[in-house]
Amino acid sequence: MPWTATYRYSRISPRKARLVADLIRGRHVDDALEILDFTKKRASGMIRKVLRSAIANADEQEADVSALYVHEVRVDEGPRIKRWRPKDRGRAHPYVHRTSHIVVAVEART
Repeated sequence: MPWTATYRYSRISPRKARLVADLIRGRHVDDALEILDFTKKRASGMIRKVLRSAIANADEQEADVSALYVHEVRVDEGPRIKRWRPKDRGRAHPYVHRTSHIVVAVEART
């Protein structure tokens, strides 16, 4: 039974967050936390918080924390925030802030 944690509406594009998520998929939770500690990307802090929450969810239900591994890391696209930027001669140009939903699931390896 996997234990999950989610971070919804995170203000980072899914493409950038998936680069970090691919680093920890399928690894032991201790190794995954160590990789996230030494990754310089901004998404590593967000994914680290979600991974720690998933570990805490497993620990709360009395799972063996030393046997946990990252079962699933998924970064889905969230809603886009559309804004306008003023430009020269009274014009306006649109730009888009992308958001993402980060889902981490851990499971005990038998």
